[in-house]
Amino acid sequence: MTCLHTIFNESVIIMKNVLIINGPNLNLLGEREPGVYGSESDDSICLMIKEKAMELGFTECECFQSNHEGEIIDRIHSARLDFAGIVLNAGAYTHYSYAIRDAIAAVKIPVIEVHMSNIHKREEFRHTSVISPVCAGQIAGFGSESYILGLYALKNIIEKEADKA
Repeated sequence: MTCLHTIFNESVIIMKNVLIINGPNLNLLGEREPGVYGSESDDSICLMIKEKAMELGFTECECFQSNHEGEIIDRIHSARLDFAGIVLNAGAYTHYSYAIRDAIAAVKIPVIEVHMSNIHKREEFRHTSVISPVCAGQIAGFGSESYILGLYALKNIIEKEADKA
């Protein structure tokens, strides 16, 4: 995985933009199964993520949500040009979207897979992630804090890549 950078006056400037992608039904956070996903809305979680991203030194943090597989794939593809990494909650696509898996594999930026619930303690079909093998890592079961842990992991990866440059 590479960290995008540009050379300016013989110094390396590391791009530290991060993209948060939420998949299907996550626009209904706060309403949908609060016993599983909590009572925080998608908007309030995005605000919390953006605040933490700025604290961690990311220069930009964008939140994107779609219920459509193709839009998620298009956003992953375009992220390779403007973002140093992605924190992705693919929702149910985690378990069967080989197209999203292939999109992650095609881009050369780190992707952290996150889930608010512990997918390994839920229904059997949720135990398998087809995207996990092409992600830098997986975080599950910490509610909205899963995204924050994902930011810390992504920051660590980006800094290690910068040290190699």
